[in-house]
Amino acid sequence: MFVVKIGGSKGINLDYVLEDIALQVEPLVLVHGASDELNQISTQLGKPPRMVTSPSGFTSRYTDRETLDIFSMVYSGKVNTRIVEKLQQLGVNSVGLSGVDGRLLEGKRKSRVRIVENGRKMVLKDDHTGRVDQANVSLIHLLLENGYLPVISPPAISYEGEAINVDGDRAAAVLAKALGADRLLILSNTPGFLKKVDDEESLIQKLDADGIDEAIETYAQGRMKKKLLGAKEALAEGVRRVILGDGRIPNPVTAALQGAGTVIGQG
Repeated sequence: MFVVKIGGSKGINLDYVLEDIALQVEPLVLVHGASDELNQISTQLGKPPRMVTSPSGFTSRYTDRETLDIFSMVYSGKVNTRIVEKLQQLGVNSVGLSGVDGRLLEGKRKSRVRIVENGRKMVLKDDHTGRVDQANVSLIHLLLENGYLPVISPPAISYEGEAINVDGDRAAAVLAKALGADRLLILSNTPGFLKKVDDEESLIQKLDADGIDEAIETYAQGRMKKKLLGAKEALAEGVRRVILGDGRIPNPVTAALQGAGTVIGQG
């Protein structure tokens, strides 16, 4: 089986992705983001996004309680329901879940985060973010065994029972490991991993697991850093291959399974 992660950035063609998922015959689990939708709605509600950068260069969303409520509304409410609705129209009996349901995605809350802002190191308090450490997949197996396609989104749940904002790519990697999936597809608004972020002709078609750290340090920018980190973690836990594919094109899942994009790990 395999896991598909749909990014939430602007430009991804959700119809193309879901139409292709409806054609797949292998069992799969779908994970999705909604970052662009969240940016728009939170701004409309008078709570524009605050993006912060860690000392190691990774960018994330500062998530206070109000932001978390908007996050849950957009991810688990609007976008998750929209995806399930579209899949039902395509004849796929899907079920929408968040990582909170059944403690599906579980990890530790980081109530304080270290950031670099205007060249200064700072500590932000009252943050509701974290990292998924484990996926409890008995519910997912039950759904798959009965012919349902699980559609999963953040937030996750902390060990203390609090909803937390987590990185969807890294969550998909943990989920793929727990399910014993051999492939993880991460679809975004680029052809794959680009050596030059503004040049789609600079696509890196293959990347060894041993080269991920260097790629993160040397070429990756913005969200791509976390996508590569998720790939690294998935491969370390037994996923055979991670493909960074293009979510803007027709049949993006089939294309990625056939090796289009950036193949990381075994070809």
